[in-house]
Amino acid sequence: MERYICIHGHFYQPPRENPWLEDVELQDSAYPYHDWNERITAECYEPNTASRILDADGWIRKIVNNYSRISFNFGPTLLSWMEKHEPEVLRAIVEADRLSRERFSGHGSALAQAYNHMIMPLANRRDKYTQVIWGIKDFEYRFGRRPEGMWLPETAVDLETLEIMAEQGVRFTILAPYQARRFRRIGTDTWQDVGPGGIDPTVPYLINLPASGRTISVFFYNADISRAVAFEGLLLNGENFARRLISAFNTGRPETQLVHIATDGETYGHHHPHGDMALAYALNYIETNKAARITNYGEFLEKHPATMEVEINENTAWSCAHGVERWRNNCGCNSGQHPGWSQAWRAPLRNALNWLRNTIAPMYEEEARRFLKDPWAARNDYIEVILDRSTGSLNRFLNKHAARPLEENEQVRVLKLLEMQRHAMLMFTSCGWFFDEISGIETVQVLQYACRVIQLAQELFGKSLEQPFLEILSQAKSNIPEHKDGAHVYEKFAKPAMVDLVKVGAHYAISSLFESYDEHSRIYSYTVLREDSINRLAGAAKLTLGKARVTSEITREGVTIVYGVVNFGYPSINGGVRVYQDEESYRKMVEEVAGAFDRVDFPEVVRLLDQYFHGSTFSLKHLFRDKQREILDVILDSTLEEVAGDYRRIYERHAPLMRLLQELNIPQPNVLRAAAEFVINTSLRQAFSEKFLDLERIKALLEEARMTSINLDGASLSYALKKTLNKLGEELRRHPTDLSLLEHLATTCNLVRSLPFEVDMWKVQNNYYCLLQTIYQDLRQKADQGDEEARTWVERFGSLGDCLGIKRNR
Repeated sequence: MERYICIHGHFYQPPRENPWLEDVELQDSAYPYHDWNERITAECYEPNTASRILDADGWIRKIVNNYSRISFNFGPTLLSWMEKHEPEVLRAIVEADRLSRERFSGHGSALAQAYNHMIMPLANRRDKYTQVIWGIKDFEYRFGRRPEGMWLPETAVDLETLEIMAEQGVRFTILAPYQARRFRRIGTDTWQDVGPGGIDPTVPYLINLPASGRTISVFFYNADISRAVAFEGLLLNGENFARRLISAFNTGRPETQLVHIATDGETYGHHHPHGDMALAYALNYIETNKAARITNYGEFLEKHPATMEVEINENTAWSCAHGVERWRNNCGCNSGQHPGWSQAWRAPLRNALNWLRNTIAPMYEEEARRFLKDPWAARNDYIEVILDRSTGSLNRFLNKHAARPLEENEQVRVLKLLEMQRHAMLMFTSCGWFFDEISGIETVQVLQYACRVIQLAQELFGKSLEQPFLEILSQAKSNIPEHKDGAHVYEKFAKPAMVDLVKVGAHYAISSLFESYDEHSRIYSYTVLREDSINRLAGAAKLTLGKARVTSEITREGVTIVYGVVNFGYPSINGGVRVYQDEESYRKMVEEVAGAFDRVDFPEVVRLLDQYFHGSTFSLKHLFRDKQREILDVILDSTLEEVAGDYRRIYERHAPLMRLLQELNIPQPNVLRAAAEFVINTSLRQAFSEKFLDLERIKALLEEARMTSINLDGASLSYALKKTLNKLGEELRRHPTDLSLLEHLATTCNLVRSLPFEVDMWKVQNNYYCLLQTIYQDLRQKADQGDEEARTWVERFGSLGDCLGIKRNR
């Protein structure tokens, strides 16, 4: 019997981008990271690119890229974020697919995914086509090859979707075992119903697609082991994980068997800390002990084509016991965190979004036919523009699809039409229905996409769809009384995120008080060309007046705005922005407002701004979230610096008293403790952020914290020190023979081991391991031959390795 093992990870995050900015804004709940994508990348996606295999003593003996030895898919919207914010991680994932082709007989381990995690059985036929085509084209753009397999969101399946996948060249997919209805050996007539335990998951199956006569293969994963990995702590021990996989083979059967599992990829590191290491160890254990051959689905299917045929239970998914009802009804499936809450809101939410999609479809088709040969074929190819927003890419798209040469304003209109369609699909992202409450961030996200659709429809057709949409949405009742219903949630949480070109101009104008923009600048998905700027200072007061051209990189629509913003001292800001009318009125505004400011007639400045901008005024609260926080941090830093001085004086004056109270076991007054905690944590954070650490000062501060029983802010201190260590590790990789740097890094890592909180040295270890695989052997050989400088380097390099817990060949 030939024995094969395959582990599949479905790596995906709900899209979190602001639909108008095309980027993820600050999420405080992900602290100390900027947002949840960044946090989960640090906890899961990145660690799996360089996972540790430890020896019996806990030393690192090997670092491996897990993705190269498993089957995996990444959500296209997640990879789009990663391309912008974590390109090194994305490169490692793509490289893993290349390595997997070398390992698995030319078959890459990466699978495509239907584009934005839409529940396919609930989508209409057009959307199914576009989701599959976009998923394939995104895959080709990332991995440079055609995908063999495709992951269906939530494994939600119906025959129409499989027909479309097969038509587009997809060879296989992965389903849960209870999604099989009946099976038979190919060439026989007798069907056998699948029992309660599900279908035999150790062989592939063929589905004959009745509408087209095509076929597609399917693998049904091992549900028991998958569940144990996800929910039952199997990743606590890599060897146990490996043994559990090996135990799934039926030793009484002589036929070739494939044991394979499928879980959310976030299981390996985010849901289960260090789960990536359990995965790496298990794979290594299986290979080292020759217990089975590690494979992927493409290789296995080539070597062992399906001999069994299956029929599926349509409209089913892996995370709903009621088919696909979780995404359209109150079926009882929920997170379990809010007993008694109702999910009856799911049906009216889907009804509202279906209504919106169906209402704009004929409007889109009729208008798009004025410019495009085939509006729906153009939508299917629009992914090429999404992936590459350059002028050349847009021209290639229009050369293929435009019915005639288009004027600039017509191109803008075409892009708005296609963006309306893009967001009309994004609003069906499955996460909007998955959890317990309509005011949850995932549902608010899909409502924001709907809001963008409504805005574009208004701009394109002059027709407001918001009111009828909200009438349907108001039937979706919130479980939280203050949030009332879906219409209230939309007005309270989704609509305030709406942005237009003038609001972008307001952001530019206000933030220009605090930073110097170049003549050409970028604000998220917008560009700003400064055409004129006048700045004035009068003590703490600042004034900026100007004119600028704001253009969307997405739709190419632009507008020229004029602005005037004044700051009389933190945090008071007054400003106005409006569309540019003519040069004469602009110059008059500049002359009068600047004149009043120069006379230090500040009340007149405010009056004039109100007069010229007719109530179109803005303040700090209108800034986009990241810049708002950045500017408020500047304001807070100034305030905290003053407070810090007071706290420092209190602390320095009373530190001896605090030590005495500690020695006598007498409680310290809260005010003294607060001052001490603030000063020591602030001082340590500053010390940890220095390029080269003052280790003696750090030790003194740590000793002071210990002596006075001060609580250290482990999260922020660890984060600050990790960033410094990462920079030192990168510096060493660039200058590996710098002995002083090597010694400093070793001493710093020794300090880390003594800290009362954990510090992530993952990247430092990676850089060290890279040097271990490259220049170490040459320098070790020179040292053995008597080279004194090489001997010193080897000794110090060894000391650093000991601190990092990395085993070396001696």
